[in-house]
Amino acid sequence: MADAATLQERLEKLRAARASGIRRLRYSDGREHEFRSDAELVAAIADLERQIGGASAPPKLIYFNSSKGL
Repeated sequence: MADAATLQERLEKLRAARASGIRRLRYSDGREHEFRSDAELVAAIADLERQIGGASAPPKLIYFNSSKGL
């Protein structure tokens, strides 16, 4: 999984593409992807938002384990 900065960069690129009506995106690593519909683009944006939320959220539960060392 990519780091939060990379995911954020991809999200901005997808949002800009949707706003301008572009369906084909070319990434910096040479990959190219063409979205068939606006719904597919919206789903990709939602997925990235979910990934960013999971990558930047603190853990919900922390367990502590201790012993007396005996």
